[in-house]
Amino acid sequence: MLDADRPTTAAGHDAAGRRSRLLRRWWPLLAAVPLGTLGGAGYALVAPAAYQANAYVMVVPQGGADSTAAVNFAQAYGRIIAQPEVLQSASADTGVPVTALAARIEALTSPDAPMIQISGTAPGARLSAREANAVARSLVDFGNATTRQTGVKLLSFAAAATPDAPSTPTRSLDVAVGGAAGVLIGGLGLLVRRRDLGGGTSLQGARPAPGPTPATEPAAEATEPAAEPAAGPAVGADLPQPRPLAGRDEAKAGR
Repeated sequence: MLDADRPTTAAGHDAAGRRSRLLRRWWPLLAAVPLGTLGGAGYALVAPAAYQANAYVMVVPQGGADSTAAVNFAQAYGRIIAQPEVLQSASADTGVPVTALAARIEALTSPDAPMIQISGTAPGARLSAREANAVARSLVDFGNATTRQTGVKLLSFAAAATPDAPSTPTRSLDVAVGGAAGVLIGGLGLLVRRRDLGGGTSLQGARPAPGPTPATEPAAEATEPAAEPAAGPAVGADLPQPRPLAGRDEAKAGR
């Protein structure tokens, strides 16, 4: 029985060791993603709700002016939507100070159509619609005061309706943003941890490891004296020696 249980116990220990190594290696990412997701969900629950309503103003050419002029004036009026001269009447209608109303109002224009979209943002749904409609009326009055000079007339095209749901916060979007932030922070934590542990190398710091230095021996020529050449036989030792003159004369006489 004991021998049969040993393989199962060893396999369990190996699996636990692998899980432990994975947790030690990936714990920054595993911790950052849930924390980021919880942070996004918490922000969606705690952040104050904001409602947005949209009103539309049309710019119509007058006195022979073409549609291009109407489009250009629509863009010009959209740029000055937050000016105090435009918002004074709307501030009196809504009871919102001019500075606060300028921060809540936004105008969008199109390069192809003489239309101005006026968006009002407020903590309440009804207040956002009131702000958008009041600013639209104020802009129409401001633009029509100079119709003779500009050659265009402003008309209220569509009034803002009371929104049914807040535009922000969006729970699904906030949770997704929190999870993405957790992935980013966890990935950075992994990179920093690997660099601290020596697991990563930078391009500038990567150098080839020095190889073994060969041992140098002193040159024999520098320490030992130069060998002298071996003495050979004397030049001309094997050649026949000339006879003396006296011997030559005696040999001739004998012949």
